[in-house]
Amino acid sequence: MKKILFILTLAITAFSCQDEGREELMNQPETEKVPDSIQVLTGKFIYAGDAAVLRGSDFVYGVTVDSMSKVLAEKIVPYKKEDFDMVSVKVKGKIVPSDHRDSWSENIEIREILEILETENVSEKKDNK
Repeated sequence: MKKILFILTLAITAFSCQDEGREELMNQPETEKVPDSIQVLTGKFIYAGDAAVLRGSDFVYGVTVDSMSKVLAEKIVPYKKEDFDMVSVKVKGKIVPSDHRDSWSENIEIREILEILETENVSEKKDNK
C-alpha cells in the first residue's frame, strides 16, 4: 500500500512540474510586427544631373541617385517636353533618412518602377506629325 501511495505521489509531482515549463512557453510575449518599409509612391519625378526628386500630393523626397533612378530617368525621356519637366510615375521604394544637411530630410531609394502615368508620349506625337 505504501508503495502505491509513493508511486502516486511521485507521478503527481512529475506531472505538476511539467506544467510550469508549458506555462512559460505559453506566456512568452508576442513579437511586434514592424510595418513594411517598402512603400508604393505616386508622384512627379524629375532627374537633373546629379539630383533627383519625387514630389507627391503630400510629400517631397530626394531620390537616391543609383542605377534604378537612372533607369527611371531614361524611361521618362519620351514623356518630357522640356529638360526640366516633371513626369508622373508610380514606384516602390524605401524611405531612408538623408545624410546630406543641405537637402531633404528623407530620401527614397527606388526599388521597383511600377509604371509611368503620363498618357502622352512626346516622341510618338512627334513621329505622327
